[in-house]
Amino acid sequence: MGKNAKKAVSFINYGLIVMTVTHVLTHVFGGIHPAIFSILREEFSLSFQQLGIIAAIPPLLQALVSIPTGLLSDRFGSKKMVLVSLVVALLGALLASQTTNPMMFIVAISIVYLNTTIYHPASYSYTSNLFEGRERPKALGLHGAGGTLGHAMGPLSVSILIGLLGMEWRQVYLFLGAPLLLGIVMLLFLKDGDGAKSEEAELETVAMDAPSVRSILTRSMVMFLAYSAMRMMGSSMISNFIVLYLQDVRHLGLALASFIASGTMLFGFIAAPIGGFMAARFGEKRWILGTFSLSCILLAISIFVPNATMFAILYIGYGFCNTLGMAGRSSIMAILSPKGQRGLGYALFFLPGSIMGAIAPIIAGFIAQTYGFNTIFYLSLAIYVLAIGVLRFLVKVD
Repeated sequence: MGKNAKKAVSFINYGLIVMTVTHVLTHVFGGIHPAIFSILREEFSLSFQQLGIIAAIPPLLQALVSIPTGLLSDRFGSKKMVLVSLVVALLGALLASQTTNPMMFIVAISIVYLNTTIYHPASYSYTSNLFEGRERPKALGLHGAGGTLGHAMGPLSVSILIGLLGMEWRQVYLFLGAPLLLGIVMLLFLKDGDGAKSEEAELETVAMDAPSVRSILTRSMVMFLAYSAMRMMGSSMISNFIVLYLQDVRHLGLALASFIASGTMLFGFIAAPIGGFMAARFGEKRWILGTFSLSCILLAISIFVPNATMFAILYIGYGFCNTLGMAGRSSIMAILSPKGQRGLGYALFFLPGSIMGAIAPIIAGFIAQTYGFNTIFYLSLAIYVLAIGVLRFLVKVD
């Protein structure tokens, strides 16, 4: 009984709280620029393809620095790297608030995206090392809930601050930059290791494991990364243009369109921890296959629904089911990565998203310009089905 009581008390600890809060803060800027594409299109006289390029450049930068940041996380420890990421985010937000031309804006959001690349390997490896076994997906679910809330706050802020309160889009970046100071203060009080192993012990493990990309690229790891790449390809094609789709095709205003776009992540704040607990109960792979399949069905139905309200409900349901698998995906990566190399492992985990995030908007922009928005949905669904097959038959999770 004493042992169980100890587990109950330690499950929600300061380390997990800090990682969850900072996960919110690090993602609040990611959804802003797709939500203001209609404003940027008008202000800077941009085409769909140019908007796609703007969306593609920051993830491309992420892809280039992803593995180095994972190695740095294993080398210098999670706390230091998370702190660096928040400082980088603050600098990016300040620069975005002063933007006067498209090139300056691209530099600003690239810096903001660089923040998340630094953050993810450090925070996920920290959280994974705090918990073992069935407790890990539960903790990763709570941690992931912070990220989904942060993603939701970007377009939601556009909906409220611009659509309802009439703020200028540059002010949104400044407004959301201030809370980063809270995250920096919280990190200063975080003890190294906090309930897991000390940073010194972590560094010793890394030294013994001689971390390298080749050493963790097992067959299941490679196939899981391939699955992740396909899933992110489909997701990025849709998410970068969903607000424009709602405005141009469904004829909704910016405030409502941004609110619907944020709804997929806002409800994901609930879905992420639920998904963590369910993945712990049913097994990560089995849970992901079920929820991902359901999300594809909801997305397919939404395309053919003429009513905008029904489309919004189905689209939010699609995002909700997708987020239900978040903790399971993170937990599988922890299983497939050696303990002393989880910084590198999570860098590889987020690398496909960065690569596809660079490719998908350009493809989606071309498709929207040439064939219309609906074709984006059709292609994304086909990619999703292929991803399900890869996970089902080619990824083995012990």
